[in-house]
Amino acid sequence: MRLTIRHTTRYSFDAPVSHGLQQLRKTPKTGQQQRVVRWRTEVEGGHKELSFTDHHNNLVELVSFDRDTQSLAVISEGEVEIRDTSGVLGPHVGPAPLWLYRRGTALTKAGSGVRGLARTVEGETELDRLHSLMQVIHAAVAFEIGEPQTDWGAEEALAAGKGVCQDHTHIFITAAREMGWPARYVSGYLMLDDRVEQEAMHAWAEAHVAGLGWVGFDVANGIAPDNRYVRVATGLDYAEAAPVTGLRTGGAGEALSVRIGVAQQ
Repeated sequence: MRLTIRHTTRYSFDAPVSHGLQQLRKTPKTGQQQRVVRWRTEVEGGHKELSFTDHHNNLVELVSFDRDTQSLAVISEGEVEIRDTSGVLGPHVGPAPLWLYRRGTALTKAGSGVRGLARTVEGETELDRLHSLMQVIHAAVAFEIGEPQTDWGAEEALAAGKGVCQDHTHIFITAAREMGWPARYVSGYLMLDDRVEQEAMHAWAEAHVAGLGWVGFDVANGIAPDNRYVRVATGLDYAEAAPVTGLRTGGAGEALSVRIGVAQQ
């Protein structure tokens, strides 16, 4: 399946920005499950400084603000060809060592809630237990449309019993690491069945299984990623895979607008 994607992130400020720098992770890369046919990113109100591949193998672009601008827009668009591999990505490819993905972070720190949830997981094989873990979380944490609670880690989302895809993913990778698997956060695009326009990227998890390599789990939807999913960035948690992060001086009173369109060509 070939998907066309257009992703616009627009910032507006009440006062001029004297200095600003944004770090973008909005470019998918060709891999076992997807092939990037074409992709480009344009910037209005700023310009690209450089690009590099980080230790998670993400393509990162640095964008600086034009001096005294009051708006910045980043428009990414392209086509990606996807094949359904039932979520299996294959062997780990560096540069980060596989053991790094067993490490917890502030957002993926296991407490009594996650440890208790992990003890309810069943299954004879590693893959069976990971699918069981996905279904246990899917049943315990209701999906709620809205803005994510950015200060919530896995334990807070589990205790609340509700959250967005970011929260489901944090709970899964926290529990998977607690159970002994390397696990990572994935940020990307998902073609929805009922609409083209969306307001946010999607998130899911991947765990490393002996004999298979990395395998994807979309906890929010309770399924394995298929040919509607486009992988963009990975990390230990959301903070390392976020599409846009940065800082600025000036420009108080920020308004953010995000528009994403994902459709089959």
